Amino acid sequence: MLKTTLKATCLAAVMVLGTPVHAQNAAVVNGQSIPSALVDFIMAEQEKRGQAASPEMRATIRQELINQEVMKQEAVKKGLGSSPEVKYQVQMMNQAILANALREDFYKNTKLTDKEVETAYAEIAKMMGGSEFRASHILVEQEAEAKAIIDQLGKGGKFADIAKAKSKDPGSAPNGGDLDWANPNSFVPEFSQAMVGLKKGEYTKTPVKSQFGYHVILLADTRQATPPKLEEIRPQLEQKMINDKWEEYQGKLLSGAKVK
Repeated sequence: MLKTTLKATCLAAVMVLGTPVHAQNAAVVNGQSIPSALVDFIMAEQEKRGQAASPEMRATIRQELINQEVMKQEAVKKGLGSSPEVKYQVQMMNQAILANALREDFYKNTKLTDKEVETAYAEIAKMMGGSEFRASHILVEQEAEAKAIIDQLGKGGKFADIAKAKSKDPGSAPNGGDLDWANPNSFVPEFSQAMVGLKKGEYTKTPVKSQFGYHVILLADTRQATPPKLEEIRPQLEQKMINDKWEEYQGKLLSGAKVK
């Protein structure tokens, strides 16, 4: 795996950086120089991937570059460099490498202000705040089935037992229909509206229809939601914000490009 990665790194480095003529050389292959700076660059890339720098690594990189140079020269002799397939592959690799370089440069130089982060956190805290609900439900396909279950509950049937026996929701049925604590926004609107209208211990007296079927909903409890503190989620939040900025930047580039 390391050898494969090293081959790819060496190839990518040669394509992007080329081989400067006026430089201290690590090797000269049939008159074509391999600069020491190229070896240094690949060493640094390998270190970023967690590989410890060593004389052995430098020797391996040098030899891999020599191997690639010999193969390249032979390919040129055979005229392979002029084939459309090779040209397209080289073009695609150059595009991918440069596009990735742009992305890395964007991430490296994009800075977030404390105000930006705090504003984004306030929006998240608002969404995660409010009340949380502990509800259970029984999901069936037909309205008549849901009505029969409501009648059964009215006669003293246990909600959890009926859910285990009849609910079509594979995620909650084994747990007696329990959906755990959740924000109302986690559910489809029809479900949420019916759930928040219940009092603790109540269940819906009429079936609730949604895209999934017919629900009988039991509200077990409610509590005030407590969003995580900013410092607890700051790394993930900042990463998401930069990702969003990158998507926005790409969109601007694409919208500004003249494509015929």
